Parts: sequence; structure tokens; C-alpha cells
Amino acid sequence: MSIIAISRCSYTHGKDVAEAVAKTLGFTCISREELLDAPQEFNMHGLDLARELPIFLEQNIFNKYRYISYIRSALLRHLSKDNIVYHGFCENVFLKDIDHVLKVQITADLEDRVKLVMERNGLSRSETLLLLKTLDDARKNWCQKLYKNDLSSMGQYDISFNISKFPRDRAVNIICKAMQLKRFQTTPESSKTTNELFINSETKQDEFSDNHVKRISLMACLIGV
Repeated sequence: MSIIAISRCSYTHGKDVAEAVAKTLGFTCISREELLDAPQEFNMHGLDLARELPIFLEQNIFNKYRYISYIRSALLRHLSKDNIVYHGFCENVFLKDIDHVLKVQITADLEDRVKLVMERNGLSRSETLLLLKTLDDARKNWCQKLYKNDLSSMGQYDISFNISKFPRDRAVNIICKAMQLKRFQTTPESSKTTNELFINSETKQDEFSDNHVKRISLMACLIGV
């Protein structure tokens, strides 16, 4: 299987690039939003995942590690089946142990992001700047608190594009060509690592489920249910 992990911020056309790459290569394209059924899994109906989920998880250490285990397991389950383009933010964290993953970063100049938000959402410039700052800060804190990862560290990416200075179609072309390199081809060793990571993640999911039941049982005993 071949894997492309595209890390993107909001309003950088990262989703467009990911979908175009997947279409060109005939890969399956999935996003964090599609992957994570968090409101059902964590009983967080109506929660703003981008802004409020990191705070929610920091308040409950059990849910924090359960969330990380859930995302890792769900992602690896997809990777065990198909050639994948996975996009979101801080995506390379879950795939850092798999050698053949092509890790891509998509950024854009602030002014271009501001223009896009104002066109799409009809917001004023001041409202747009506040929105982008809120989203960017939330994502930065998310990756730092949950994964101990600095999004700005360039060494974790194989390729980085500023879409404001680099046409999207050229970025798509370069990513597709990079996938032809031997460096990003699946090997028996990398395939074995992927399968082992998947099995381990499933095991951890079972452990968290067992622990969850034990916690509920203990609480029931304490309150006399």
C-alpha cells in the first residue's frame, strides 16, 4: 500500500490538493473529519472539534489517551486496505513509524487565507483575522498538548508547499511524481510495521474499552448502584 499524509491548516486549499492527488493516482482520499466519529465515540454532541476538543481531552486524561488510541486505530484500519491520501493537521504524528509514508505540508500566505474566508463566509476583515487566529492557535495547542508536536518543525515533512506561491496543479504533479520514487514504495518491512502497528492499536483499543467498563463498575460501587 502507498500512503500520503498531507498536513494542512484551514483555508489553504489543502483539501483540494489532497483530493486532486487522490483522483490522479486512483487512491482513496480521507480526512480527519471523515475518519473521526468523535461525537458518537466520546459522547460530545455539538462540540466544536477544532476549538473545544483539545480542552475537553486535557480535562480528562483517560479520554485524552483514548482519543489518541481511537484515531490511530481508525487510521491504520484504513491503511491496511487501500492506497490512501490522508489529510488534516498534525497527520504525520500517527504515521511517523511507517518508513514509506510521503509527508506533505500545505501552507498559504495569511492575506490569501483572509481573502478566501471573507469570500466564503461573508465575514469582515477583523472577524476573519480573529477566526484564523483562533483556529491556528487551537490547532497549535492541539498538536502540542496531545502529541507533543510542533507543527512548524520542517524536518518532519518530506515536501512543503506554500500554495500562495506555488500553483496547486504543480503541487499535485510533484506529489504524484514523488510517489514513484523508491523511497516511498511499500517494502515487506514497512508493510510488516504497518500491520504490527494496526494490531497493537486494536489491542490498545480493547484495553481502553476494558478499563472504561472497570471505571464504570467502580463508580457504580462507590455510589451504591
